Order: sequence, then structure tokens, then C-alpha cells
Amino acid sequence: MNQTKKSSTKTKTIIRIILTILAAAVIGLNIYTLNASFLTGDGIPMPLGVGAAVVVSGSMEPELSVGDLIIIKERDAYEVNDVIVYQDNRASVTHRIIGMDEKTVTTKGDANNTEDSPVRYSQIKGEVVFVIPLVGYLVSFIKTPIGTLFIIALAILLLERSFKSEKQSENKEIDKIREEIEKLKAEQGSQNQS
Repeated sequence: MNQTKKSSTKTKTIIRIILTILAAAVIGLNIYTLNASFLTGDGIPMPLGVGAAVVVSGSMEPELSVGDLIIIKERDAYEVNDVIVYQDNRASVTHRIIGMDEKTVTTKGDANNTEDSPVRYSQIKGEVVFVIPLVGYLVSFIKTPIGTLFIIALAILLLERSFKSEKQSENKEIDKIREEIEKLKAEQGSQNQS
């Protein structure tokens, strides 16, 4: 096996592993999120104190837009002007802190005219620490049953294509070896007749 073929085989193996991990991660994350949402009413699970959410309203325009993916991190303390995510019943709200006291914080969406009702600290999920514009649309799609099936089907198709391509390459190599064997037999036969 030559060096190029070894390199190609390694690359294909790595791609297969990545595709398998990606499909497993999507399925696992969807199951985890679904369970957290249905069993505990937690709209944004925060394993290891970090979570992600998709912006679904324009209340924080222009800083946050519909379809943005936000990364949220739990904090020990919050300050006025922090953009936080808090749980309001089963809904998650992303607004800016405009006032605080010992027990509650008051928030308001940057694009809203009125402030929100005060929120207990225990309702706060965390502070928005990173924003990825428009990626939320993709995340929202992947979290749907159709999106999950699409990712699984895509992974299977790409894996199948990879295996098929490798099999065709092996068959071509076997055909070349057979041709060489036939040539050698023909040469051997002509030498024996001489």
C-alpha cells in the first residue's frame, strides 16, 4: 500500500468518525434538551454552567436579532447593563438588566418601551457572553424532528458514499492486479511454447 493510499484511507476514516460523532451529538443533544424541557420545564439546559439559545423576538434589536444564536454563561453576580437570559414559566427571555435590589432584578428589552416585571435571581439562567448571527435558524431546524432526521440521513449518505468510493477504488486495484496476472500467464505460456 503506497503512502498516498494510506493517507487517503486515514482521511476517510477521520471523516467517518467525525460524521458519526456529529450525528450522535445531534441526537444526544436533542434527547437531552427534550427531556430537560418536558420533565423539568427548563427551556435552556445549562450543563457545566453554559447553555445556548436562539433569539426569537426583536426586543433586543439592534444588539440581538431574530435568528441569532446566543451563548449563555452562569455568573455568581450580575450588574446593571448585563444582558441576561431568565426563565419566565416555560419561556426564556433575553433582556438587559436596568435595575437591581437584594432579591430581584428589573430588565427591559432594548427595543421595548416598557420594563419587565421584576425577576428573582433564581430565575436567571446566565449572561449572554457570545453571539453568532443567524446560526440560530440552523440550530432551530436541527432541533426539530425533521432536522434531526435530515442530519442522520445526511451522515448515513456521506458514510455510504465514502464506503462505496473506497470499494470502487479497491475493485479497480484488484482489476489491475488481475490484468497483470493475465499478462504474466500469457508471457509464461509463450515462453513455454518456445
